[in-house]
Amino acid sequence: MPKLILCRHGQSDWNAKNLFTGWADVDLSDQGREEAIESGRKLKEQGIEIDYVFTSLLKRAINTTYHLLAESDQLFLPVEKSWRLNERHYGGLQGLNKDDAREEFGEEQVHIWRRSYDTAPPEQSEEQRNDYLKDRRYQHLDRRVMPESESLKDTLERVIPYWSDQISQQLLADKTVLVSAHGNSLRALIKYLEDVSDEDIVGYEIKTGKPLIYELDDELKVQDKYYL
Repeated sequence: MPKLILCRHGQSDWNAKNLFTGWADVDLSDQGREEAIESGRKLKEQGIEIDYVFTSLLKRAINTTYHLLAESDQLFLPVEKSWRLNERHYGGLQGLNKDDAREEFGEEQVHIWRRSYDTAPPEQSEEQRNDYLKDRRYQHLDRRVMPESESLKDTLERVIPYWSDQISQQLLADKTVLVSAHGNSLRALIKYLEDVSDEDIVGYEIKTGKPLIYELDDELKVQDKYYL
């Protein structure tokens, strides 16, 4: 029976400072590193052996993956990194304090940007865009597919093709697969796996740094799920 392990990265430095993060490449906080290490301990205690790993291009997810694999004695595993597993792009909100954003734009508008399924935040500034386009990790991408700002729906539309082309293929080969990523890229994947409605997915919360295990059948339908 294929097994899928989803792990949202541990707390980041910007999570701790209450800042919108998105594609900004910030690292784990001390708490986040401990959360990742604890996830690895739990996998080792349960004797769960991973075959293949997918993560994003952002260091908070990459370092969560590293600590988790190191602690579970599985650091030798192949890890595939993709921008398609990056966090939702928060556009012009990236780097803003969430409380300051509420004061500037209003509580209701910020709530819509954060929690609606198909409403994206304002696009990033020209300066932000120029820095973003110079980033080496995205130089291989067609500029037309690089987001300026994303809703959860937009995030899903880039995650699911990667699921279909890459992640699912490992699971169909009866592998145990770890996807170490972000709150919104994982919510997009969960929406697809569980057929969650547009209305319900916006309130779906994923615990940070805690492996969420999916037991799947041979057609990759969910049979059971649980947190370690």
